[in-house]
Parts: sequence; C-alpha cells; structure tokens
Amino acid sequence: MNPGNENTVKPPRSLLTATGRAIADFDMIRAGDRILLGVSGGKDSLSLLHLLLDLQQRAPVKFSLAACTVDPQSPDFDPSVLKPYLASLGVPYFYESQPILESARQNMTGDSFCAYCSRMRRGILYRVARENHYNVLALAQHLDDLAETFLMSLFFGGKLRTMQAHYTNDAGDVRVIRPLVYARERQMRDFARQANLPLVEENCPACFGMPMQRQAMKTLLAEQEKSQPRLFASMLTAMRPLMGTLVPRD
Repeated sequence: MNPGNENTVKPPRSLLTATGRAIADFDMIRAGDRILLGVSGGKDSLSLLHLLLDLQQRAPVKFSLAACTVDPQSPDFDPSVLKPYLASLGVPYFYESQPILESARQNMTGDSFCAYCSRMRRGILYRVARENHYNVLALAQHLDDLAETFLMSLFFGGKLRTMQAHYTNDAGDVRVIRPLVYARERQMRDFARQANLPLVEENCPACFGMPMQRQAMKTLLAEQEKSQPRLFASMLTAMRPLMGTLVPRD
C-alpha cells in the first residue's frame, strides 16, 4: 500500500465520480490487485495517478499501485521530473528506456507512428508487469480517445470498434483497465492546471509532429460538439456495448 502523503492532491469530485463509476461498471479493480500504471508524464496519466491514490485511501477494496514510464529515446522527451515526483508520493516507480524512435524509423512498414509506438510501449509495460508481479495494467485513455478511435475505425477501417474499458491480454496473464473511459479530456486538463502537476512536454514523441488521423477526428468532434452539447454522452451510449462487459446491477 502507498501511505497517505502531503504531496498527494485531491482530484475534483466530478472526476472522482466518473472514474469510480467506470471502475464499478466494468469491475476493474479487485481485492489484492497489484496495479501498474503507465505514466507518460502527460495530463491524463498524472491525473489517473492521483485518482488511483485517492481511491486507494478510501475504497474498501485494497490494492497496490506502482508506475512505469517507457522512454522511447526521443530528444523531445525528458521524463526526469517523474522519478523524484513519484518518490515524493511514495509510489514505486519503474523506468524503461528503449530506442523505439529509432526502431520505428528502421522497421516500420504500413503502420502509423502512433500505432507502432503504442504496440512497442505496451509490450514493454507487459514485461515490466510480469517481471514485478503486477497483474493489472492501468492506462489513461479517456472518453475523447474512445470517441476518436471509434470514428477512425468506422471511417478508415470499416468496423465498429473502440478501446475496451477492461480486458485480459492475449497471453492471459495481465488485465488491462482504463478507469478514465467516462471522463472527458478537458477534465484532466483542468485538474492538471489547478493542481500544478509536473507535466512532461512532448509526451507523445512517436507522432514526430506529423499530421494524424486522430487529430482530424478530434477536430471533427470539437466542431460537432459546439452545436450538439450532448454529443459525447450519445457516443458513449453507442460505444458502451463495444467497451466490454458491464457488471449487472441488482
């Protein structure tokens, strides 16, 4: 367990509520779980860090929490602030530096930079989890990410798919959870600013600054939301059957 710490900041109630509801709806955290959180240093993963720390102190279900950063060895990515920050919170921290950037340049064929980087980083996180006996990997994708993924799959893949909220990896030894699937990106942005979280700039270096299909979807959704304020609520309703099995309610 991670003890309470004066450096821990309290997330807003709306964000706590959205996260708690997602965890309950998809049975994400169970008694005795050892959770490894992927921390890039961006607003989303650092927000999730504090949400899980808060839950750890309040929830009747007891679980352990650690964090891991995968450094793809990009000159634009400097996560050095994270090690002392995680230490100040009392959270065990793993740092993995791998030449993902150079590997992408040499080996990537028929794939997007983000997809290649994501696949490589996920494999490293699985390995760290296995080697250190963590049975759950927590990732910080939020509702905006799921909506963008849904549209990309629909427009460019001809399939109705999005990220799952909770699933077991192909090897069957690590459960993957996304506790932020009901939260909006702007909620993390506001929390990170208000709490003065130590954000790492350029925390998605695999993009190489190139135009992305995801950015196009983000722009499209932002434009539509101006005239349809409940757009994301409607999309969540449509996507929920694709996100995994909901826990039945009494």
